[in-house]
Amino acid sequence: MASQAAQMPSIGSSTAPAISAQATDAASKPKPCCVCKDEKSKRDECMLFSNAADPQKDCQSTIAQYRSCMAGFGFKV
Repeated sequence: MASQAAQMPSIGSSTAPAISAQATDAASKPKPCCVCKDEKSKRDECMLFSNAADPQKDCQSTIAQYRSCMAGFGFKV
């Protein structure tokens, strides 16, 4: 009986490297809500309190800063 147990592959040992690789990828990439907070608040403030007829056009520079910051973390906005 002991020889049969030694021949069977262990499920835990074969899946452990795959799980740890996924965990490291998830841990290395932050959540979108946790990055670029200053740029996001400036963008939101500009859009909400702009007196221009087209706030998106008026706040284009702050929107571009936010997009470039998010792109730096690997997010496409």
